[in-house]
Amino acid sequence: MRKILIIAAASIGLSGAVQAADITGAGATFPFPIYSKWAEAYKKETNIGLNYQSIGSGGGIRQIKAKTVAFGATDAPLKGEDLTKDGLIQFPTVMGGVVPAINIAGVEAGKLKLTGELIAQIYLGDIKKWNDPKIVAINAGLTLPDANINPVYRSDGSGTTFVFTDYLSRVSPDWKTKIGTNTSVQWPVGIGGKGNEGVSASVKQVANSIGYVEYAYAKQNKLAHALVQNADGQFPAPDDKAFQAAAANANWNEAPGFGISLNNQKGANAWPITSATFLLVHAKPEKPEEVQSALKFVDWAYKNGDKLALDLDYVPLPANVKDQVRNAWKGVTDPAGKPIF
Repeated sequence: MRKILIIAAASIGLSGAVQAADITGAGATFPFPIYSKWAEAYKKETNIGLNYQSIGSGGGIRQIKAKTVAFGATDAPLKGEDLTKDGLIQFPTVMGGVVPAINIAGVEAGKLKLTGELIAQIYLGDIKKWNDPKIVAINAGLTLPDANINPVYRSDGSGTTFVFTDYLSRVSPDWKTKIGTNTSVQWPVGIGGKGNEGVSASVKQVANSIGYVEYAYAKQNKLAHALVQNADGQFPAPDDKAFQAAAANANWNEAPGFGISLNNQKGANAWPITSATFLLVHAKPEKPEEVQSALKFVDWAYKNGDKLALDLDYVPLPANVKDQVRNAWKGVTDPAGKPIF
């Protein structure tokens, strides 16, 4: 299959040219819709803007390591040893879900049902047509075309890819053995799109396609989505309640930097592909005032941004987790060793 690269970069420029007081960040496209909404509201209250480059988690990690931004953003949490090696503090901001967006004529949102194993076989190239007997078997009454499936994947280093491939590795031994979990993998078949924006655009443009995107992108682009069977054998609708159900039993302390997986959690109403998204800041920043400004923005979002998050079907962090994060910020210090927040 011919590979098509869709380039779709975005940045939040809420104040025209970047001003000295503006906060700089870069990384994950997964949270871009909510960071944009938060930034717009924060600008109105404080007159401080956010210049955020929605370039993918891999780019965000590279930029924070290069110290070119106040914070990096990633959906793929760094491991404890990497945080220590690079002198970084990691914390979650919000949670959301990844959905299979589809473009099949006559198939509306929520009508097609898929299992994780079926999705894995589609992206492995083992299931090639929408009317494959394995898909038809769990979709009684739904007319599916005798058409080739066009899988769409992320062409850039992507935390959303990490979340998606982590999920597939948990439900498909074949996927785990052949492809595995990473921010970038060797896709056997498909079309590449850059960012959640690029994948959404490809799915919208290419007939009989399927791609994985953060749910807000599917809604904003009016893309149909498939339902995915969860660990309890149910097919819940993807929304904030289903994402919250996936996070209900989360133990945020089981990994350094709050870096836990919320994929394939138990619960009848739990959406199976759910993730937190994370920010990275230097523990001893060269420009502490810039990082202090970034933390003040996140603290404002924790206090005032929950409704905006819910409006976009993201899930706010529980209050106790927000307090744990604020406690972790004590590890961010100025040159004199004084906490900046």
